[in-house]
Amino acid sequence: MKKILALIAFVGLFVSACSERAETNGELRVGTSPDYKPFNYKEDAKLTGVDTDLLNEIAKREGITLNWVEINYDGLIPALKTGKIDMIASAMSATDERRQSVDFSDVYYESTKNLYIKHKDNADLNSREDLEGKALGVQLGSLQEPLANSIKDAKVQASEDLAVAVLALKSKKIDAVIAGKEVLVGFLMENPDLVAFLEEDDGTDSGFSFAVDKGKQAELLNKINKSLKELKEDGTFDKIISKYGLN
Repeated sequence: MKKILALIAFVGLFVSACSERAETNGELRVGTSPDYKPFNYKEDAKLTGVDTDLLNEIAKREGITLNWVEINYDGLIPALKTGKIDMIASAMSATDERRQSVDFSDVYYESTKNLYIKHKDNADLNSREDLEGKALGVQLGSLQEPLANSIKDAKVQASEDLAVAVLALKSKKIDAVIAGKEVLVGFLMENPDLVAFLEEDDGTDSGFSFAVDKGKQAELLNKINKSLKELKEDGTFDKIISKYGLN
Protein backbone atom coordinates (compact mmCIF):
# COMPACT_ATOMS: atom_id res chain seq x y z
CA MET A 1 0.00 0.00 0.00
CA LYS A 2 2.85 2.38 0.90
CA LYS A 3 4.47 1.69 -2.49
CA ILE A 4 1.21 2.51 -4.27
CA LEU A 5 0.83 5.77 -2.32
CA ALA A 6 4.44 6.67 -3.04
CA LEU A 7 3.89 6.03 -6.75
CA ILE A 8 0.78 8.22 -6.78
CA ALA A 9 2.68 11.00 -5.03
CA PHE A 10 5.53 10.71 -7.55
CA VAL A 11 3.15 10.90 -10.50
CA GLY A 12 1.48 13.95 -8.96
CA LEU A 13 4.82 15.70 -8.56
CA PHE A 14 5.80 14.78 -12.12
CA VAL A 15 2.57 16.21 -13.58
CA SER A 16 2.96 19.36 -11.51
CA ALA A 17 6.53 19.77 -12.67
CA CYS A 18 5.50 19.32 -16.29
CA SER A 19 2.80 21.95 -15.96
CA GLU A 20 5.40 24.50 -14.91
CA ARG A 21 8.08 23.31 -17.35
CA ALA A 22 7.29 25.86 -20.02
CA GLU A 23 7.51 28.75 -17.63
CA THR A 24 10.78 27.71 -16.03
CA ASN A 25 12.46 26.86 -19.36
CA GLY A 26 11.32 30.10 -20.96
CA GLU A 27 9.49 28.33 -23.82
CA LEU A 28 5.77 28.16 -24.39
CA ARG A 29 3.81 25.86 -26.69
CA VAL A 30 1.00 28.14 -27.82
CA GLY A 31 -2.14 26.65 -29.34
CA THR A 32 -3.92 28.62 -32.05
CA SER A 33 -6.57 27.94 -34.67
CA PRO A 34 -5.46 29.96 -37.74
CA ASP A 35 -8.88 30.34 -39.34
CA TYR A 36 -10.26 33.45 -37.66
CA LYS A 37 -9.08 36.49 -39.59
CA PRO A 38 -7.97 39.11 -38.55
CA PHE A 39 -7.05 37.57 -35.17
CA ASN A 40 -5.51 34.26 -36.25
CA TYR A 41 -4.84 33.22 -39.84
CA LYS A 42 -2.11 32.28 -42.30
CA GLU A 43 -0.68 34.40 -45.06
CA ASP A 44 1.88 32.93 -47.44
CA ALA A 45 1.95 29.85 -45.16
CA LYS A 46 2.97 32.02 -42.19
CA LEU A 47 0.95 32.55 -39.02
CA THR A 48 -0.22 36.12 -38.61
CA GLY A 49 -3.01 38.18 -37.05
CA VAL A 50 -3.68 40.26 -33.97
CA ASP A 51 -3.11 37.42 -31.50
CA THR A 52 0.12 36.36 -33.19
CA ASP A 53 1.61 39.85 -33.30
CA LEU A 54 0.45 40.70 -29.80
CA LEU A 55 1.81 37.58 -28.13
CA ASN A 56 5.05 37.75 -30.12
CA GLU A 57 5.59 41.27 -28.77
CA ILE A 58 4.83 40.16 -25.22
CA ALA A 59 7.22 37.23 -25.56
CA LYS A 60 9.98 39.51 -26.84
CA ARG A 61 9.58 41.82 -23.86
CA GLU A 62 9.47 38.96 -21.36
CA GLY A 63 12.26 36.89 -22.91
CA ILE A 64 10.01 33.94 -23.75
CA THR A 65 10.41 31.66 -26.75
CA LEU A 66 7.12 30.72 -28.42
CA ASN A 67 6.41 27.44 -30.16
CA TRP A 68 3.16 27.89 -32.10
CA VAL A 69 0.97 24.78 -32.42
CA GLU A 70 -1.95 24.74 -34.88
CA ILE A 71 -5.07 23.05 -33.48
CA ASN A 72 -8.74 23.11 -34.47
CA TYR A 73 -10.60 25.60 -32.32
CA ASP A 74 -12.79 23.04 -30.55
CA GLY A 75 -9.66 21.07 -29.62
CA LEU A 76 -7.76 23.93 -27.97
CA ILE A 77 -9.00 23.55 -24.39
CA PRO A 78 -8.72 19.72 -24.47
CA ALA A 79 -5.13 20.10 -25.73
CA LEU A 80 -4.40 22.51 -22.90
CA LYS A 81 -5.90 20.20 -20.28
CA THR A 82 -3.92 17.19 -21.52
CA GLY A 83 -0.62 19.07 -21.60
CA LYS A 84 -0.15 19.14 -25.36
CA ILE A 85 0.10 22.93 -25.22
CA ASP A 86 0.86 25.41 -22.46
CA MET A 87 -1.29 28.32 -23.56
CA ILE A 88 -4.08 29.35 -25.94
CA ALA A 89 -3.91 32.46 -28.15
CA SER A 90 -6.89 32.17 -30.47
CA ALA A 91 -9.45 34.96 -30.00
CA MET A 92 -11.06 33.04 -27.13
CA SER A 93 -13.86 34.68 -25.19
CA ALA A 94 -13.46 34.52 -21.41
CA THR A 95 -16.85 33.01 -20.58
CA ASP A 96 -17.92 31.75 -17.17
CA GLU A 97 -18.21 28.22 -18.53
CA ARG A 98 -14.65 28.23 -19.83
CA ARG A 99 -13.36 29.70 -16.56
CA GLN A 100 -14.23 26.39 -14.91
CA SER A 101 -11.43 24.76 -16.93
CA VAL A 102 -8.90 27.52 -17.63
CA ASP A 103 -7.52 30.78 -16.27
CA PHE A 104 -7.71 33.83 -18.52
CA SER A 105 -5.47 36.81 -18.92
CA ASP A 106 -6.87 40.31 -18.84
CA VAL A 107 -9.06 41.05 -21.86
CA TYR A 108 -6.98 42.37 -24.74
CA TYR A 109 -9.82 43.06 -27.18
CA GLU A 110 -13.46 43.84 -26.44
CA SER A 111 -15.63 41.80 -28.78
CA THR A 112 -19.25 41.39 -27.77
CA LYS A 113 -21.15 41.51 -31.06
CA ASN A 114 -22.53 38.70 -33.20
CA LEU A 115 -23.10 39.33 -36.89
CA TYR A 116 -25.50 37.40 -39.12
CA ILE A 117 -24.78 37.33 -42.85
CA LYS A 118 -26.66 35.96 -45.86
CA HIS A 119 -26.41 35.84 -49.63
CA LYS A 120 -27.54 39.16 -51.11
CA ASP A 121 -30.10 37.32 -53.26
CA ASN A 122 -31.93 36.03 -50.17
CA ALA A 123 -34.80 38.42 -49.45
CA ASP A 124 -36.43 36.09 -46.91
CA LEU A 125 -33.97 36.70 -44.05
CA ASN A 126 -34.30 39.99 -42.21
CA SER A 127 -34.50 39.03 -38.52
CA ARG A 128 -33.50 36.30 -36.06
CA GLU A 129 -37.04 34.90 -36.23
CA ASP A 130 -36.64 34.35 -39.97
CA LEU A 131 -33.89 31.81 -39.23
CA GLU A 132 -36.29 29.20 -37.82
CA GLY A 133 -35.90 25.97 -39.77
CA LYS A 134 -33.04 27.38 -41.84
CA ALA A 135 -29.55 25.95 -42.48
CA LEU A 136 -26.99 27.89 -40.46
CA GLY A 137 -23.20 27.84 -40.58
CA VAL A 138 -20.98 28.45 -37.54
CA GLN A 139 -17.48 27.61 -36.37
CA LEU A 140 -17.19 24.44 -34.32
CA GLY A 141 -16.65 25.20 -30.64
CA SER A 142 -17.49 28.90 -30.98
CA LEU A 143 -19.96 30.88 -28.87
CA GLN A 144 -22.20 31.06 -31.90
CA GLU A 145 -22.63 27.28 -32.13
CA PRO A 146 -24.98 26.98 -29.09
CA LEU A 147 -26.68 30.20 -30.21
CA ALA A 148 -27.49 28.67 -33.59
CA ASN A 149 -28.66 25.45 -31.93
CA SER A 150 -31.10 27.48 -29.82
CA ILE A 151 -32.95 28.67 -32.92
CA LYS A 152 -36.09 26.62 -33.46
CA ASP A 153 -35.68 23.78 -35.98
CA ALA A 154 -32.42 25.24 -37.28
CA LYS A 155 -30.17 22.90 -39.24
CA VAL A 156 -26.77 23.81 -37.83
CA GLN A 157 -23.60 22.98 -39.73
CA ALA A 158 -20.54 23.51 -37.53
CA SER A 159 -17.25 23.67 -39.45
CA GLU A 160 -13.72 23.60 -38.08
CA ASP A 161 -12.86 26.48 -40.39
CA LEU A 162 -15.26 29.43 -40.64
CA ALA A 163 -14.18 29.93 -44.24
CA VAL A 164 -15.87 26.62 -45.08
CA ALA A 165 -19.19 27.98 -43.79
CA VAL A 166 -18.74 31.18 -45.78
CA LEU A 167 -18.08 29.19 -48.96
CA ALA A 168 -21.23 27.16 -48.32
CA LEU A 169 -23.17 30.40 -47.98
CA LYS A 170 -21.74 31.78 -51.21
CA SER A 171 -22.86 28.65 -53.05
CA LYS A 172 -26.28 28.87 -51.34
CA LYS A 173 -25.92 25.50 -49.64
CA ILE A 174 -26.83 27.16 -46.33
CA ASP A 175 -28.96 30.19 -45.54
CA ALA A 176 -26.85 32.19 -43.11
CA VAL A 177 -23.58 32.32 -41.16
CA ILE A 178 -23.25 33.57 -37.58
CA ALA A 179 -19.91 34.67 -36.13
CA GLY A 180 -18.16 37.52 -34.36
CA LYS A 181 -18.63 40.88 -36.03
CA GLU A 182 -14.93 41.69 -36.46
CA VAL A 183 -14.32 38.43 -38.31
CA LEU A 184 -17.30 38.56 -40.64
CA VAL A 185 -16.69 42.17 -41.62
CA GLY A 186 -13.50 40.95 -43.29
CA PHE A 187 -15.38 38.23 -45.16
CA LEU A 188 -17.98 40.77 -46.32
CA MET A 189 -15.26 43.04 -47.72
CA GLU A 190 -13.85 40.12 -49.70
CA ASN A 191 -17.25 38.77 -50.84
CA PRO A 192 -19.61 41.45 -52.22
CA ASP A 193 -22.26 38.80 -52.89
CA LEU A 194 -22.76 38.45 -49.11
CA VAL A 195 -24.45 40.99 -46.82
CA ALA A 196 -25.14 41.44 -43.12
CA PHE A 197 -28.76 41.49 -41.99
CA LEU A 198 -28.56 41.41 -38.20
CA GLU A 199 -26.17 42.50 -35.46
CA GLU A 200 -26.68 41.80 -31.76
CA ASP A 201 -24.83 41.56 -28.45
CA ASP A 202 -23.41 38.12 -27.81
CA GLY A 203 -24.65 38.25 -24.20
CA THR A 204 -21.30 37.47 -22.61
CA ASP A 205 -19.83 40.89 -21.71
CA SER A 206 -16.48 39.20 -22.23
CA GLY A 207 -13.77 40.06 -24.72
CA PHE A 208 -10.88 38.03 -26.08
CA SER A 209 -8.22 36.76 -23.66
CA PHE A 210 -5.27 34.40 -23.59
CA ALA A 211 -5.83 31.16 -21.64
CA VAL A 212 -3.71 28.80 -19.54
CA ASP A 213 -4.53 25.66 -17.58
CA LYS A 214 -6.46 26.43 -14.42
CA GLY A 215 -4.36 27.07 -11.32
CA LYS A 216 -1.03 26.20 -12.96
CA GLN A 217 0.43 29.30 -14.59
CA ALA A 218 -0.05 32.24 -12.19
CA GLU A 219 3.42 33.67 -12.82
CA LEU A 220 2.95 33.50 -16.58
CA LEU A 221 -0.41 35.28 -16.37
CA ASN A 222 1.16 38.03 -14.29
CA LYS A 223 3.82 38.54 -16.96
CA ILE A 224 1.23 38.63 -19.75
CA ASN A 225 -1.04 41.06 -17.92
CA LYS A 226 1.88 43.34 -17.09
CA SER A 227 3.00 43.42 -20.71
CA LEU A 228 -0.55 43.93 -21.98
CA LYS A 229 -0.85 46.99 -19.75
CA GLU A 230 2.47 48.35 -21.00
CA LEU A 231 1.55 47.70 -24.65
CA LYS A 232 -1.66 49.68 -24.27
CA GLU A 233 0.08 52.51 -22.44
CA ASP A 234 2.95 52.95 -24.91
CA GLY A 235 0.81 52.78 -28.06
CA THR A 236 2.09 49.43 -29.35
CA PHE A 237 -1.31 47.77 -28.94
CA ASP A 238 -3.04 50.45 -31.04
CA LYS A 239 -0.44 50.01 -33.79
CA ILE A 240 -1.08 46.25 -33.87
CA ILE A 241 -4.84 46.45 -34.13
CA SER A 242 -4.62 49.32 -36.63
CA LYS A 243 -2.52 47.04 -38.84
CA TYR A 244 -5.56 44.75 -39.07
CA GLY A 245 -8.18 47.50 -39.43
CA LEU A 246 -9.70 47.15 -35.98
CA ASN A 247 -9.71 50.73 -34.73
